[in-house]
Amino acid sequence: MENQQPHLHHHLQQQLHRQANSMKSRFRSVCVFCGSSPGKNPSYQLAAIQLGEQLVERNIDLVYGGGSIGLMGLVSQTVFDGGRHVLGVIPKTLMPREITGETVGEVRAVSGMHQRKAEMARQADAFIALPGLNNCQPTFFFLFLLLIIDLIKFQLTGGYGTLEELLEVIAWAQLGIHDKPVGLLNVDGYYNSLLSFIDKAVDEGFIAPAARDIIVSAQTAQELMCKLEEYEPIHSGVGPKLSWEMEQQLGFTAKSDIAR
Repeated sequence: MENQQPHLHHHLQQQLHRQANSMKSRFRSVCVFCGSSPGKNPSYQLAAIQLGEQLVERNIDLVYGGGSIGLMGLVSQTVFDGGRHVLGVIPKTLMPREITGETVGEVRAVSGMHQRKAEMARQADAFIALPGLNNCQPTFFFLFLLLIIDLIKFQLTGGYGTLEELLEVIAWAQLGIHDKPVGLLNVDGYYNSLLSFIDKAVDEGFIAPAARDIIVSAQTAQELMCKLEEYEPIHSGVGPKLSWEMEQQLGFTAKSDIAR
């Protein structure tokens, strides 16, 4: 028994250490953009589960696009099973069960895609994009991409939709509408091409280096969460006219609600 006591004491210390660490997150909730497809690489599915486990371990609630299929289903079910609150925000047109699967946690129906993004942003303290993109005025560069994607993304959740959601919250950060970190879970180098494309735009003078730093990336869920916890926002200023235009588009006070 005497030999077991140091081992039991060490095990208890480890448990207490994990519990203490789980209370230290700066985030109450994180918005996860991901696909309604599981992807062909099993690593993507494992990463979704591991991200869900990281949120549970850190006592963070989940905000996501609703539904229970693909990577969406894996991350939401993991967080829900871990006892954290899950909020799915979904347009009414995508509510049929054959499109989204069974609901997980709380479901909030909104009128359209723009309202969905605004509500997800309002509810979250940070943003993470899992793989799911398969299907100086740097802000205008992002918004130009958004315009193109907007024309072809309707009901393509997890493909163009994930990319559009990701770039919009990056653009909002660039505008100073929010100070929330934006993370890419770069599983098996999935986002390398996108990051190279953005780096090329920096090299060519279309994106400022400070705007490039808005994007935080890591290969594992644990590493990404640690980086997001340490993120410090850098802004070059916010144009009042652009902020006002965003308020009109979203239908409520964007700077106060999204940046809460």
